[in-house]
Amino acid sequence: MALLGSTGSIGVQTLEVIKSHSDRFEVEVLTAQSNAELLIRQALDFTPNAVVIGNEDKYDMVKDALQPQGVKVYTGMSALAQIVEMDTIDVVLTALVGYAGLIPTIHAINAGKNIALANKETLVVAGELITKLASSKGVNIYPVDSEHSAIFQCLVGEFHNPIEKLILTASGGPFRGKDREFLKTVTKEQALKHPNWDMGAKITIDSASLMNKGLEVIEAKWLFGVEPSQIEVVVHPQSIVHSLVQFEDGSIKAQLGLPDMRIPIQFALTYPERFPSNFPRFDFAQYPSLNFEKPDLETFRNLQLAYDALERGGNAACVLNAANEIVVDAFLKDKVGFLEMSDIINETLNDVNFVKQPSLEDFIETDKISRIIAIELINKHNK
Repeated sequence: MALLGSTGSIGVQTLEVIKSHSDRFEVEVLTAQSNAELLIRQALDFTPNAVVIGNEDKYDMVKDALQPQGVKVYTGMSALAQIVEMDTIDVVLTALVGYAGLIPTIHAINAGKNIALANKETLVVAGELITKLASSKGVNIYPVDSEHSAIFQCLVGEFHNPIEKLILTASGGPFRGKDREFLKTVTKEQALKHPNWDMGAKITIDSASLMNKGLEVIEAKWLFGVEPSQIEVVVHPQSIVHSLVQFEDGSIKAQLGLPDMRIPIQFALTYPERFPSNFPRFDFAQYPSLNFEKPDLETFRNLQLAYDALERGGNAACVLNAANEIVVDAFLKDKVGFLEMSDIINETLNDVNFVKQPSLEDFIETDKISRIIAIELINKHNK
């Protein structure tokens, strides 16, 4: 397998899963953007055929450490896109953060590789293009996000039965129940303290703003072929019920478990089998009550913005994603406030030209323009 983004949270946990089943998996490719030190340690441990370090300034460091060990070393985005086409790769797990996952995933699909998808932005940006391409190439896309993995697991044995509704659960993040007055002054340190999940900085901020759930709504539409009106979000602070499927007879299936990303990672890599694991088990006695509530769409506007972009179609979700990546980075650098993120995303959606039936080139151009406009809006807000 090829693991894109091996030094991030999902990548590290994927390697844990692989190590526990080393008789069934072989790591052929590892990639990272900038964390050369960890990439080197991983490569020495798993001895892949090749690695890619995205940051070209780190190339010599990685090459000097790994080439003597027989590991090929490449650098740059073009190398990342090309390496997934290697004949020896069966499955590509994309754990890259954000828009960066789109082009390598397209190359992998074109090369006929099955995809374990932890990069939701690929489907957010170009869901129709990706799903049509995968279908034409006979490629399976296995979801790694805990919510989409839960839905996928609930659908096993039910693929012939129409879905009435998908119910995605959201923890509510660290600011569940807070009002806009409180959110005006929250800091990145507060936003990075997720109550249940240990994730990277970008996805943790997305979770705090409910944008992560908005992106998951868009991803669910393309993964499972449903309409936006068939996707409901409920806040479930314990993060035990990972998502649910309601069928036409009114029955609801749910997938439960402790908040541990290794379970959906392993299922995506081993489907249709379930490999044994030593992961901690859920104990009902430790959770005497599970709570569910409606999300506050007025306070946490990002979720509504995502629904609106999905309804509009075209390149709207691409604009949403690009603007969000920019504002999250700005928030982490103390350049915008928590509530300002939604304002700038909304303004960017209004300012970028709408393309009803975008091509890949349209998506690439939309992403570029949206980032420029979002940065200009941030600078304007700071004047």
